[in-house]
Amino acid sequence: MDIILIKDVDNLGGVNEVVKVKNGYARNFLIPRKLAVECSPSNLKQLEERLKQVRKKEELMLAEINSVIAKLNEGPLKIGVKSGTTGKIFGSVTALQISRAIREQRGYEIDRRRITLPEEVKEMGTYQATIDFGNGKSAEVSFELVAE
Repeated sequence: MDIILIKDVDNLGGVNEVVKVKNGYARNFLIPRKLAVECSPSNLKQLEERLKQVRKKEELMLAEINSVIAKLNEGPLKIGVKSGTTGKIFGSVTALQISRAIREQRGYEIDRRRITLPEEVKEMGTYQATIDFGNGKSAEVSFELVAE
């Protein structure tokens, strides 16, 4: 029996997938628990419409991500830190400070957990951080440490 999955089912498939299962498994387990629906022509049309809407949302999201990436690549972010006379800073720069600098200087709210630093930043200078937007999209952001 062919069915359309409404939710992810372990060892079977993901949402909006058409899979073939045994009749008893579909009728006694998947359909009563609202994990799947029968693969009828009307349900297939609904599935196609849902997939169109998902693709449209993804295209809008990708356009927004591309505009954010372009805005972030305009120039290095300036992060003010307290430092000693030798150029070493007190403490280290974290993803939270970079997130705040992006919010204040570029106007975008980016979660600190999406920002990764290549190494521990403990000296004055210019560094690169990577922001992962998901869907295989990521951006390199340069930031410069300046003394306060």
